[in-house]
Amino acid sequence: MNVTLHATAATSTAQDSANPALMAALAVTALAAGTIAGAWYFQLVLDIRPCPLCLEQRYAYYLAIPLGALIALAAGQKAPRAVLLAGLAILALAALGNAVLGTYHAGVEWGFWQGPTDCTGPIGGLGSAGDLLKRLDTVKVIRCDEVQWRLFGLSLAGYNVLISLLMAAIAAWGFVRTARR
Repeated sequence: MNVTLHATAATSTAQDSANPALMAALAVTALAAGTIAGAWYFQLVLDIRPCPLCLEQRYAYYLAIPLGALIALAAGQKAPRAVLLAGLAILALAALGNAVLGTYHAGVEWGFWQGPTDCTGPIGGLGSAGDLLKRLDTVKVIRCDEVQWRLFGLSLAGYNVLISLLMAAIAAWGFVRTARR
């Protein structure tokens, strides 16, 4: 039997592409990592500070990165189908929940509904006039209802909705394809 490195690599690649849980988990992990890297770039390099709702939208990505990596590792090690399905379901639900939160945030930005009181509306409770000047020098209030950046009419919250829906669709695809195997 003559086994070459090329033949072994081709077999490994064919097995990996036939593993939808592995493909979906890797894709979701890469999307989540890229999105968080982009959010940090906007915050740390471009100085576009996140509001409280922006920070809450990051939680799903902070979950998806390690969970997606664990699912990919488990899929590569031929873990039981139930484990893979549970992990993919959690990824899909987290991404869908994040899409709902992003939609809520985008609606707040467009003025469709009222946002949380801690980051929308008038600023109150500033104290005395002397304290006000000190606070204005040290605190930058980031409001949830003011868009700091748009591209093609969408804010970062709008792009979060699209990315989250894509992640949910990929995880759902992996779930369905894994369930059929």
